[in-house]
Amino acid sequence: MPINLTYFVFFYVFFYMANAVYGTFIPLYFQHIGFTQSQIGTLLGLGPLVAILAQPIWGLFSDRARTKNSILLFLIVGTGLTVLLYPLSNHFVFLLVFICIFTFFQSPIFALTDAVTLETLDKRGKGNFSLIRMGGTFGFAAMSIIFGLIAEKRIDWLFGVYAIILACCFLLALRFPKIEGHQARNRKMPLWVLFRNRKLMLYLSANFVFQITLGYYYAFFPLYFKEMGGDSAWLGWSMVISSLSEVPFLLMSKQIFRRVRTSHILLGAGVAAALRWYLFSAIHDPVWLLPTQALHGLIFIVLSVTMANVINKEVPNELKASGQTLNGLLTLGVARIIGSLAGGIASEAVGMRKMFLYNFMLTFVCIVVFAIVFWIQRNNETAKVTGSRTIFKD
Repeated sequence: MPINLTYFVFFYVFFYMANAVYGTFIPLYFQHIGFTQSQIGTLLGLGPLVAILAQPIWGLFSDRARTKNSILLFLIVGTGLTVLLYPLSNHFVFLLVFICIFTFFQSPIFALTDAVTLETLDKRGKGNFSLIRMGGTFGFAAMSIIFGLIAEKRIDWLFGVYAIILACCFLLALRFPKIEGHQARNRKMPLWVLFRNRKLMLYLSANFVFQITLGYYYAFFPLYFKEMGGDSAWLGWSMVISSLSEVPFLLMSKQIFRRVRTSHILLGAGVAAALRWYLFSAIHDPVWLLPTQALHGLIFIVLSVTMANVINKEVPNELKASGQTLNGLLTLGVARIIGSLAGGIASEAVGMRKMFLYNFMLTFVCIVVFAIVFWIQRNNETAKVTGSRTIFKD
């Protein structure tokens, strides 16, 4: 039976529409109900802390379930229902609890969707993951404009809109072909097998550090933009620019992966991030932040698609979902905690402008360090290959 990839494309469209609503405007909602920067940082940092626990749990369940689809559907339902808890209270402690419940269900959906999509493409024998993922880019862009206009007057509609979009995702996911959990019938494989793959761990480490600075950006750019005088509608347009800037990479990714080393791709994303954070620290007019958002297309999407493909190739079938959720644990969990929680406290002490400058400095140092490490790794691999050829010749 032929596999219809249209359902996957529209799933990404709707899921990233939901992500635009929540990810972009939840900091403004918290500000709207009277929370300080450190409180907002705490709220946004606690969610990723829960993600650290949720990602490996759901990854293991997915690998051992009869089908990964059943876990994905359950997570979508849990997310859609728990997001409706937010409007029940404006009390800080209650919102902490609500975010924990919400994130426990929501955070693994990204990684699990990628795992199901990539395995479907492997079964089909053809198809470009980047082109499917592009649906998310256009969905995010469209909803950034639409909800940016809504948020000007009714930012409290955030949660109802999010739940409705998730319902559409659920209906689309019902049409996905069944993808089995490979440990349901086959031999059990422990999670720590992933940590023996040195190349994978090195790539994950580089991605992790760059994602820390993105964690700060996602938590505080909306507040920074408004502090400089921008409004919610312009914020929506800034997100449109950042989202659509992903299109060139997604169109060319197949050729890029064939011709460019993974290490160089990751370092290139780091260079783009460093430039972006420096410009954020130097610009004083919110209008000039809009073209700077185009650099987003060289950072987030490059890191996420590259790592999804690397994990799909490097990780055994029995641990594919766990591999994707491990990456999610680091990027949506630990990195976001550092960016949100520590960033919130630091922002109150030195201001958001200086924090973007510090993000630039951190990124620059990491580019240099990882460039050296990647160079050493490449030389070691070349030496091993040369040594093996010499032994064979002798």
